[in-house]
Amino acid sequence: MDVKKIYMDANALLEGHFKLSSGNHSGVYLQSAKVLEDPKNAKKLADALAQQIKASGLEIDTICAPALGGLIAGFALATALDKRSIFAERVDKVMTIRRGFEISKGERVMICEDIITTGGSAMEAAKAIEEMGGIVVGFAALANRGFCDRANSDITKKPNCKLPDGVPFFALDDFTFEMYAPQDCPLCKEGKSEAIKPGSRGN
Repeated sequence: MDVKKIYMDANALLEGHFKLSSGNHSGVYLQSAKVLEDPKNAKKLADALAQQIKASGLEIDTICAPALGGLIAGFALATALDKRSIFAERVDKVMTIRRGFEISKGERVMICEDIITTGGSAMEAAKAIEEMGGIVVGFAALANRGFCDRANSDITKKPNCKLPDGVPFFALDDFTFEMYAPQDCPLCKEGKSEAIKPGSRGN
């Protein structure tokens, strides 16, 4: 599957000057919402991701998606795997499981995002799940920004990856675009544009 082409065909591989959720800047942005607005794309990508996970033999009870970006990807993956789908959301800047969702002690949960960069949001959701007695058995995303190592890829883990060692991470492809701290951003230094944030958080 050519994941990059799917993003390009959906006008979801953007070029410009962007501020990422991490606060870093980049000249490239993946806008997964544009891909996932087409249910056929969502199903195709989720089915491919589910195949990877099934092949691993990993046992999962529930898929949890950090809101807002992971919601559609998480639900599509849960559908493909025939598992329960829940989500975590920020309340006063703290990732929380609410809306009546319950997690049993020892329940095996996979965290699913649309894109994982350093895994910060995924780890916030993992903390909320573990506080309720669940066990995070894996992480999944449609795309990996190349900072975390994943199954079926030769990408090596970078120091800023927050995902834990020993817990599998599944994704369909690696998108290894440069990111910069704001003070080091060459686009800012050019002075021709201001970083924009097309994502769901901090707009």
